[in-house]
Amino acid sequence: MSKRTWIIFAVVVVGLLTALVISSRNANPQVDVSKVDENAIQVASKTNGNIADHVFGLAASKVTLIEYGDFQCPGCGGAYPRVKTLSEAYKGQISFVFRNFPLTTIHPNARAAAGAAEAAGLNGKYWEMHNILYENQAAWENLTGDDRTNAFAGYATTIGVDKTKFLASLDDTAVNQKISYDQAIAKKINVDSTPTFYLDGVKLDSSVWSDEAKFADAINAELAKAGITPPVFTPTAE
Repeated sequence: MSKRTWIIFAVVVVGLLTALVISSRNANPQVDVSKVDENAIQVASKTNGNIADHVFGLAASKVTLIEYGDFQCPGCGGAYPRVKTLSEAYKGQISFVFRNFPLTTIHPNARAAAGAAEAAGLNGKYWEMHNILYENQAAWENLTGDDRTNAFAGYATTIGVDKTKFLASLDDTAVNQKISYDQAIAKKINVDSTPTFYLDGVKLDSSVWSDEAKFADAINAELAKAGITPPVFTPTAE
């Protein structure tokens, strides 16, 4: 190989490596959350792709429950019915926030699913996609490529999001920015598993969030501290 050929080869290799680095950074942008109050509901900003925390219930409540979750996580899927029941029962008293913490080393579809939820959110249907992803976890968790995308697009259509708009939103850089922002907050407070729940800044033990009655008792205790009357709620037999 001539010297000129070697030079051309080296330039091409460097160019490809640079492109790969840039692509990786775009897919997983680095986010500085050192000055972020992780216990506060996050408003839209450039740092989170102008996508605020998704809040179910009373956004102005003095009591906030935050879940750091992974849509492909079996534990999160198991906790989902319990969390849905409680968040709906207490929607007039508390704020429930879901933040993305996809564990991609063990759940390869987790980030894509988080992207689907955020893309639906850009079209006004975040919680609907959140719910349908958990309710159909077994159907999409092992899909790849176009099959996975088509499954998510199908869910989007089911919940009333135009397929073309949904697919365009999937490619929006704001989606990756929001997911990375959530991940950065989770890492800041040393979240290392999913689901992880914080109730007014205090991490809940799994013995609490895995039991509907104990979970409700924990919420009621926080409501009492805030001077808020809890709803009448009867835990289901688990």
